[in-house]
Amino acid sequence: MKYIEALREGERIQEIYLCKQKNVAMTKTGKEYENVILQDKTGSLDAKIWDPRSMGIDDFDALDYVEVSGDVTVFNGQTQLSIKRARKAKEGEYDPSDYLPVSDKNLEDMFNELLGFISKVENTYYKQLLSKLFIENQEFAKAFKNHSAAKSVHHGFIGGLLEHTVSVTRLCEFYTKQYPMLNKDLLITAAICHDIGKVYELSSFPLNDYTDVGQLLGHIVMGSEMVGDIARTISGFPKTQLVELKHCILAHHGELEYGSPKKPALVEAMALNFADNTDAKMETMAELFKANANKSSDEWLGYNRLLETNIRKTSE
Repeated sequence: MKYIEALREGERIQEIYLCKQKNVAMTKTGKEYENVILQDKTGSLDAKIWDPRSMGIDDFDALDYVEVSGDVTVFNGQTQLSIKRARKAKEGEYDPSDYLPVSDKNLEDMFNELLGFISKVENTYYKQLLSKLFIENQEFAKAFKNHSAAKSVHHGFIGGLLEHTVSVTRLCEFYTKQYPMLNKDLLITAAICHDIGKVYELSSFPLNDYTDVGQLLGHIVMGSEMVGDIARTISGFPKTQLVELKHCILAHHGELEYGSPKKPALVEAMALNFADNTDAKMETMAELFKANANKSSDEWLGYNRLLETNIRKTSE
């Protein structure tokens, strides 16, 4: 099998991939075509069926495994596939484990590191809240461990949410050593909880798409509600400590236009925003470099929407 990350412009391929999405679109001249998103464990691929009614294009739907034949092209710096033939693959022709993107880091090791951060929280109320989420609630812990952090932007793979959360928490722990004015227990608790709403904002793989409640509320509001619900089960949870924790979660995207209902007003909220932004953007760069490993350092990799700039590698 040739994985998506290994596809190169100019190749003609015949491979089986998971169809993640499929929809009908129209060209500027009014001609109907189909947009298809193909996926394997190394990433996703934008594909087009320019003539859906042509011979050799069989019926298939989203979440089907599909054998496709076509030409690999590049458009606006992104690899695409022009599909010439397609058929729904039969059971036994593919191994499902080849089609689900997974973190290259050990999930159990990362989760144990997360539990280590929780064990070092000294504030009894924050510690109880974290324990109820990640230790006592085994169903949530399992979902969190296997969830993605995004649909496509960064950490969009199994274990991505856990990997991102551990990375953000590491950065926040460093901040507390560099800047003693930070409330360590508040910042670490906020770092661990900042994206908990994504467990319900996004569906699990192979779909990994926005749920109805995710579309209507979003993970930031959902995460704030979740910590509020848990805090109400903890006797004597101080109102001010809960409000400050919820503020950090609500403000962690930093700007109103980036989805946060509040801008950071606490120094811990500001630190969390910096850590979240740093890890998201560094992972975006890492994924871009991995997807373009065949290109030399003087080749530009195209415009990235999250980074809002054209990208290239540092010269060797």
